[in-house]
Amino acid sequence: MFMRRSPSSALRALAVAALLAAGGAAQADDYSDVAKLVRAGKTADAIAKADQYLASNQRDPQMRFLKGTAQVAAGQTEEAIATFTLLTEEYPELPEPYNNLAVIYAGQNRLDQARNALEMAVRNNPNYAVAHENLGDIYTRLAQQSYTRSLQLSGNNAPLKLKLSTLGGVLQPAAK
Repeated sequence: MFMRRSPSSALRALAVAALLAAGGAAQADDYSDVAKLVRAGKTADAIAKADQYLASNQRDPQMRFLKGTAQVAAGQTEEAIATFTLLTEEYPELPEPYNNLAVIYAGQNRLDQARNALEMAVRNNPNYAVAHENLGDIYTRLAQQSYTRSLQLSGNNAPLKLKLSTLGGVLQPAAK
């Protein structure tokens, strides 16, 4: 089971919204530069460029979001959690930071926190397909944990084994 991060189209939509609010081609270049650095694996450079931009635009949610994605890519998980959490506190209406927090939490097997974050994401944007998919993945993993525990407690339960086996197939990554 792989949880999906926000698609690049969602990232672009946030960038467009930020540009419309702030109105500047220079900002578009900064966003694009940071995103390109992340895609190229130059996460330290991306974080440095984001920090440089944020020094004079501290509350820019798009650049802070990009910085969080760069921190995740750099393996700076705790820093990314702090970045996305602050975004959810200051911009609770944005679903993407909640989704990205959930992806991190799921990777740490913190499934209840991931579920809570995804429920906030879909509450804020009921049409956010990626968050709905990720929430389904979390529910599936939670069900697997419950079935496994039940099987440990009940012993030889054929219907339960079948449920667990079926979930195991769902949670395996699809063959390419």
